[in-house]
Amino acid sequence: MVKWINVSTSKHQLKLFDGNKLIKTYPIAVGKMLSPTPSGTYTIVNKQIHPPARFGVLWMGLSKPHYGIHGTNNPASIGKNVSHGCIRMFNHDVLELSSRVPIGTKVVIHK
Repeated sequence: MVKWINVSTSKHQLKLFDGNKLIKTYPIAVGKMLSPTPSGTYTIVNKQIHPPARFGVLWMGLSKPHYGIHGTNNPASIGKNVSHGCIRMFNHDVLELSSRVPIGTKVVIHK
C-alpha cells in the first residue's frame, strides 16, 4: 500500500493512511482567516531538520511553495487557526510523522 496524508482544516486533524487503512490521527494548527491553509492535493518535496525556531524541530515542505508541515515552538497553538497557512504539529508528532512518510508522499488538504 501507499502511505498518504489527509488534512482536515475544520477538524484540526492530520490523518496518516496506508491505502484505505487509518494509521494515526494527529492534532494540528492551521492557517488563520487572513492566511488560510490552501485546499488541494500536494506532495512532500523536502525535509529539513532544525529549521528556523518558529518551525519547531522539523519542516516538511509541500509542492505548493512556501507551505509545509512543521513543528512548533508554541505548543499551545495546536488546535487553533493561527498559522500563515502552514500545518503546525507538536514537535514529537512531526518527528514521528516524518519518520513514517518519504519525500513524494501525497498530502490532501480540505475543510
